[in-house]
Amino acid sequence: MPQVVRPRFAVLHGTHPAAPLPQRFRSLADRAAVEVLHRAARVLVASLPVLTDRLVEALYEQEPGYRAAIDSDRAEVWQEVHHSLRHNVGSLIQPREFRDAAHRTSRWIGEIRAEQGVPLDAVLHAFRMGGAMVWQDLVDETARRDPDDVRLLVHVAADVWNFVDEHCGIVADAYRQAERRLSWRRENQQRLMVAALLDGTARIADVGEAAAMLGLPEQGRYAVLAVASVRSGGPQQPAPARPRVTLPTALSPDPAPTAGPDGPSYAAPATTLWHTGPDAAFAILRLTGGPGDPGDPGELHAIADALDAPAGTRAGIGSAVDGLAALGDARRLAETALRACPAAGGTVVLDEHLPDALVVSSPALGSALADRVLGPLDRLDPSDRDVILETLTAWLDADGSAQRAGARLYCHRNTVLNRLRRFEQLTGRCLTRPRDAVEVSLALAARRLLGA
Repeated sequence: MPQVVRPRFAVLHGTHPAAPLPQRFRSLADRAAVEVLHRAARVLVASLPVLTDRLVEALYEQEPGYRAAIDSDRAEVWQEVHHSLRHNVGSLIQPREFRDAAHRTSRWIGEIRAEQGVPLDAVLHAFRMGGAMVWQDLVDETARRDPDDVRLLVHVAADVWNFVDEHCGIVADAYRQAERRLSWRRENQQRLMVAALLDGTARIADVGEAAAMLGLPEQGRYAVLAVASVRSGGPQQPAPARPRVTLPTALSPDPAPTAGPDGPSYAAPATTLWHTGPDAAFAILRLTGGPGDPGDPGELHAIADALDAPAGTRAGIGSAVDGLAALGDARRLAETALRACPAAGGTVVLDEHLPDALVVSSPALGSALADRVLGPLDRLDPSDRDVILETLTAWLDADGSAQRAGARLYCHRNTVLNRLRRFEQLTGRCLTRPRDAVEVSLALAARRLLGA
């Protein structure tokens, strides 16, 4: 074999994608060289089944990316290779007649292999292997018929290899376009599935498929985080798209807290599943433990502490639920926690604010309670009323200690007690009576959260 042919064969085993070469280049082919090429190519066309067998076997042995496809359906791969060789070798003989069909075949192969998940490098390597095998057979057939004609093939070598590179570019472009379509389709399916789970509209029969699609255990423990912007006297503003959040276990396949001087610390997950609704954004939180396992009671609080969101953001974390099928309930619990957030912003863990959650869960009843318990104060001057309410709130926050409430309000404990007695006189409530104390506490929560 003339040495001028051999270096071309070594080039075929590179793995970098080849960009299509410019369409215009100076061909060295003359009439004699073209005739030699056509004569050898016609022999290849007549023996395409044998050539196809050899190429499929070479792909199996030399390209790992194709082995799974060949093992799965060797006949399908054989037909694909044969189809490609028939159009490509035909293009060497009749370029005008076969060019468009050869391009369509290469685009089709790029799309099919992208859908099957065969790496692009493997597909390009397969095309180069095919080009190398065709070129070698052209040279061998020419040498068999007339060794002196091999030198003429050198003049068409650039044409042949530019043809191979052109089709590598076509394959790569089709592959990448198919990848983008597949990626968009997967992302869209994932968004729809997450939305259905959080809305509680996913069918039980689809939960297993959702678990596989999202990479989550079907029977794991979950909670939902709801995030929205600060309320400004009207409807909630649109939720922040994706606040910066450091979550201990959201979508972490093996949540493993590490002990530190300040307690457990958690690594941020690689991804978090979000769904943006009209009034809030929701994130699925994967928790430690399994169904029925209470898990770490401080885990939700740890998530709240780790939350990193813009100033003025309101965030609510609902109670834990068992299984993906219960994510609709988890979302509703998170929305309840979100409604219990202070108007100025902050984070509320539902399990730690259940009385507030009761109030916001039934706004009409909460407003009625606030009006019944605190209504008599509205007859006072607003500044006088606000002082009594502030004192009452501070006393309840201090667990009924007038001393600590006075320290918070920068006044004497007797001043606190005098204001509390005045409240009792105006409302007819007795703060030492447990039932009255509960009603007063809930009424204050309703006024704070509902503006009642």
